[in-house]
Amino acid sequence: MQLLRIAARAWTHLALLCHMVRLRADVVHAHDVNTLPTAWLAARLSGARLVYDAHEISTSREGYTSFRKLVAIVEKHLMPRADGTITTTEARAKFFARAYGIARPLVLQNRPREQSPQVSNRIRQELDLNEPWPIVLYQGGVQQGRGLERLARIAGQVPDAYFVFVGGGRLDASLRKIAQELQIEERVRFIPTVALAELPSYTASADIGVQPIENTCLNHYTTDSNKLFEYVQAGLPVIASDLPEIRRIVRQHDLGLLVPEGNSEALAGALRRMVGDAQLRAHHAGCARAAAPTLSWEVQESQLVELYRRILGQSRPFAS
Repeated sequence: MQLLRIAARAWTHLALLCHMVRLRADVVHAHDVNTLPTAWLAARLSGARLVYDAHEISTSREGYTSFRKLVAIVEKHLMPRADGTITTTEARAKFFARAYGIARPLVLQNRPREQSPQVSNRIRQELDLNEPWPIVLYQGGVQQGRGLERLARIAGQVPDAYFVFVGGGRLDASLRKIAQELQIEERVRFIPTVALAELPSYTASADIGVQPIENTCLNHYTTDSNKLFEYVQAGLPVIASDLPEIRRIVRQHDLGLLVPEGNSEALAGALRRMVGDAQLRAHHAGCARAAAPTLSWEVQESQLVELYRRILGQSRPFAS
């Protein structure tokens, strides 16, 4: 099966390479390290410029243990050859600059486009939630290192609240088992992965957004996470791990409560406080709505256009 997977991926990348070369693009934009070798070769064969967009530190990332040496070799040789580089946080930009001796990459955070305020009852209706309790939402991949098993157990210590996980992944069965063992299945609920276009209506129908990511690797330590910005666009107060990049955003805009990562007691206390205090939720929700225009993709997109303009040697902006 492993050989079949490797063969399938190799065939996919070969087809992608042929297609990119045939297009004769001006710029090839490689999104993360798994596309970098193919994109670099396509750029070389077609005479295109290369942009490397590193959304993760894959040499220190959950699930990448067996690939770290290979990733380091690929990035060490190819990242300095890119005409432009991008990453998602200041901490990651500093890491790449030091690790590979390159100019600090352009920082473009994983922000969604600005969304108009919306009133939604989608989660309550879809899950038939009858009690008027606040909904604590986690959305995103259900994976290791994100504090999700801890969150599911803590749900038993936070009464009068629903905990809803939107997304799928390897821990789905484990989280369901925890809820069953604690006999809180009525309060801990699950919605499978939804289409990106549909996600905002789910987010807006919650009351609290939670991001309990753990410091299990450098990639997690340096993250600010796309879900944090999605919560902001939906006007949700947040409870998040007190890691440097997350801390900076939450404190700057007064978005909610920070808790020491991996600290179950602190997370449970913060959740009880937010669940039990409607005025506190309203305050941080108002701060999130005020910050939404600033923390949107529209504020950043001109920087991406300017990067393309610069590496193409154009003296005037082009349409984005």
